Amino acid sequence: MNKIELKIINDLLSCSFYVPSYQRGYRWTELEVGDLLKDIDEFVPREIQGSEKSWYCLQPVVVKKRDDGSYEVIDGQQRLTTVYLILYYLNQDFVESRRDKLFEIEYATREDSKEFLKNPEIENDSCIDFYYMHTAYNTIKSWFESKEAQGNFDKNDFRSKLKFHTKIIWYETEEENPITVFTRLNIGKINLTNAELIKALFLNSSNFRTNDKENDKDKEKMRLRQLEIANEWDTIENALQNDKLWYFLSNKSKDDNRIEYIFDLMNTSGDTDPYSTFRFFSGKLIGKTEKEMKDNWEEVQKYYQRFNEWFTERELYHKIGFLLTAKKTDKTNDIKVLRDLYDKSSEMKKSEFLSYIDGLIRNKYKKLNIFDLDYEDKPTLSVLLLYNILTMLRNDCDSSYFPFDDYKLNKWNIEHIASRKDPSTVPPANRETWLTDVKGYIENDTEGKALLKKIDLCLKNAEYGDDDKFSKIYDEVDAYFNRYMTDPDSIDGISNLALLDEKTNKSYKNAVFPLKRKYIIDLDKRGGFVPICTKNVFLKYFSDYPPKISFWTQDDREKYEKDLIDVLGNYLEVNKQ
Repeated sequence: MNKIELKIINDLLSCSFYVPSYQRGYRWTELEVGDLLKDIDEFVPREIQGSEKSWYCLQPVVVKKRDDGSYEVIDGQQRLTTVYLILYYLNQDFVESRRDKLFEIEYATREDSKEFLKNPEIENDSCIDFYYMHTAYNTIKSWFESKEAQGNFDKNDFRSKLKFHTKIIWYETEEENPITVFTRLNIGKINLTNAELIKALFLNSSNFRTNDKENDKDKEKMRLRQLEIANEWDTIENALQNDKLWYFLSNKSKDDNRIEYIFDLMNTSGDTDPYSTFRFFSGKLIGKTEKEMKDNWEEVQKYYQRFNEWFTERELYHKIGFLLTAKKTDKTNDIKVLRDLYDKSSEMKKSEFLSYIDGLIRNKYKKLNIFDLDYEDKPTLSVLLLYNILTMLRNDCDSSYFPFDDYKLNKWNIEHIASRKDPSTVPPANRETWLTDVKGYIENDTEGKALLKKIDLCLKNAEYGDDDKFSKIYDEVDAYFNRYMTDPDSIDGISNLALLDEKTNKSYKNAVFPLKRKYIIDLDKRGGFVPICTKNVFLKYFSDYPPKISFWTQDDREKYEKDLIDVLGNYLEVNKQ
């Protein structure tokens, strides 16, 4: 069984470390060494419980005990070596008899490395490792000298923080082949995550006690409980691997250890360093009773069960999913929003919780008037998302779910329904195709015939290569397809905007309405997701019969606007100026 614990640096001083040949040599530069010194210097220990103080946490060191009592370093030798060099420098302030006995490090590929590290201030060019170690030592020396020259620097305070308020995540493996562990850790340079470290806490019996005198029955009970936790852990992780569940809850892409999100939610320490979640759980689990372990694991399960309830209940799924998705635009913290929702759902009945969620949505758009929104406004994207979600929920016969995974993975944009009057949006290389596509949707009436002749002439003489001539024909095409609009200048208003994925949006550039309509229909035929309101617009569901299929008319726009008001009126202001 792997062993995991937190060790202060002072606890390492009696150890001996062996860096095997499969490890790379020491390669930290002035940048990494300086960053470590700066982080320790800026850390201020604070009281967290009684006389206990907080600590600065170094990343994991993975070791395996050798037959001679020393430790083979599987991962973390760069940090260990640098810590040794800092301690060595600090030791020079004392006479030899009062110096700390430091831990030893021996590199398998450098037979005299142990001896060199006894005097790293002496330059030695016999190998590249010694060059980097000597440079690191000089960096440490220069850093301390610079700090002391500035004044208000207490070297003894730094020494105390390093030795007694800096902890290393000590991961001791019992696996037979350490190279297998090294390979697993270093493929793609993947470090141990908070989730992997916390799993080791839950599954390491040495971290828990049932009573002062454990018997075989107690130990067997603990072993069985740990097997249960391992199976339950896998169940939760496998469920969160479902992208539909994961992206309902989270806006961040994560391939593995998704269960870590639950641990982050439970972490109330307020610390922000990369291993703060592990440190939070180490305090809750190391040295605690079996009952405390059981209670903590049951809390993890409660989070998962609650999320699963939200995921399967359609109204909760859509409204919570909206809040967790739309908050991206206002820089609200993921964890804060989700933790608040979890806490409130634990306190309230379902009806009360739904009312609370509706209140959060209303508050998000407080004093925001739908008629003030346009293409450039940041809230417009989330308002259109809300419009689609509420429209889906209005249909009692509809059992479909909005795909938040698709929305987050494929990037969605605001799309103009009637295109903008902007010829520069059609690149020169696409102009011939753009004009050819347009021809197929021009009607065979007097106005249409006249425009077709101009387009044919432009194509025949390749006049589209001339910017001025293309702009002129573009403006005529735009005027033709917007001829049923009484106010074509208000092209950026929300009643001319819809939601569409970025890929489809970019694929047709600034196409005219009927060509956009064709793209939408083709996407829907291929099984691609088209938001319900976008589909309603381009398939003319708001229009009077018979609709003018090739045109986005003033009547279409007014009916679309009426539906926006009807659906969103409970959440936004809808007073037209």
